[in-house]
Amino acid sequence: MEARRATADDIAELVRLRQVMMDSVWSEPPAEDWRTTCVAILEQTLADGSMCAVVVDSPDGGLAACGVGMIAQRLPGPGCSSGRYGYIQSMSTDERWRRKGLGRAVVEGLMAWFAEEDVARVDLHASAMGEPLYRSLGFTDPREPELRWRAS
Repeated sequence: MEARRATADDIAELVRLRQVMMDSVWSEPPAEDWRTTCVAILEQTLADGSMCAVVVDSPDGGLAACGVGMIAQRLPGPGCSSGRYGYIQSMSTDERWRRKGLGRAVVEGLMAWFAEEDVARVDLHASAMGEPLYRSLGFTDPREPELRWRAS
């Protein structure tokens, strides 16, 4: 089972695996309308190249694992002279295929895409299950605190 870059034909499975990921890390159910918006965003960003999804096909059909990378533009600074940074999101492996190296293959595929795009900084949020994998690939704790604001 090898990783490959996703196409528009994979969007339904990318959304299904995103639900698998959400079910494993969030206790509250998501709003039901997220899927339609997710499909529209994936259609647009996979077509224009502003996002890359890396997937592993399941031998019995559909996808076994996936992850999505995006590039954001910030103002340049000493730690990032281009201001471009990557973010990995929606990492998910179907329960039947966990602990077989598929997540590693997906992250490595995303990191190759970031390298092609000349992105030298990549962030992600790790679940307890995924943290050892990300640390083994060189991800470390941020030097500065992360704060978040949400509209109520």
